Amino acid sequence: MNGELPYSSWLVASDIDSTLNNKKRELPPENLKAVQDFVAKGGRFTLASDRNPELMGGHFENLPISGTPAVVMGGAGIYDFTERRLLSFKPLSADSVEAAVKIAEKFPTLDVIIDTKDKQYISGIGFWAHFYLRKSHATHEYFRRIADVPRENWGKAVFFGPMWRVRQIRKDLKAVEGREFSVIDSSFVSVQIQAKGANKGTAVMEIAQMLGIEPDHTAAIGDYYNDYKMLSLVGTAGCTASAPKKLKEKADYVACHCNKGAVADFLGYLIKNKIEK
Repeated sequence: MNGELPYSSWLVASDIDSTLNNKKRELPPENLKAVQDFVAKGGRFTLASDRNPELMGGHFENLPISGTPAVVMGGAGIYDFTERRLLSFKPLSADSVEAAVKIAEKFPTLDVIIDTKDKQYISGIGFWAHFYLRKSHATHEYFRRIADVPRENWGKAVFFGPMWRVRQIRKDLKAVEGREFSVIDSSFVSVQIQAKGANKGTAVMEIAQMLGIEPDHTAAIGDYYNDYKMLSLVGTAGCTASAPKKLKEKADYVACHCNKGAVADFLGYLIKNKIEK
């Protein structure tokens, strides 16, 4: 090992809500201890979230992982919390932004949250966005009309509304001719778009390359469809017990429920069956 710590050749990424954190958005103590132990032995652990850097900051600071870049905005960005700057950013094209604006204008009762390179915008009636951001008090600018939102550097746009309306929005987004964006289910009341090729999976692998970590020494755990690409690309994939069937079929290991320490469970599996085998 040439003096290196035993886990130093590994990178593990975790989704935050309902994966690292429990359903109350709290960090289970067993997850904290497992991450601390993994990092103490040289392992690189990071977070992969749809949140922007501001909304991820508190979660990052609760863990001993500041030296490892994080996946932000669903993979549209890679952020260094030590230097407080984006290391990588993949924006939506101008045509994609215009397509998103046109579709949003068809549904005046929905909300759209837009994460850009350095700002967050909210457009719409505000009800759904307020529900989503109710505990975070995120810094943002509000526009009633999405047409008034500045068009520069959109990394991700999330459409919020009742389930039946989200189904229609998803259908309309996927029907955009020659679309240059991916359509991703982010919750049962939201669907989001990002530039094609910009997702949690490609961002995790980009971080691994930055750190000189081999692809087969990457691992990740998630709980929902927006984690699917990440589980598809890493060397070892895990999901929580509450994850949909599609993720369970992709996972190498199905961990316990997030309320019981799913990340600790997954790290235990990884160490026993992959790292120390």
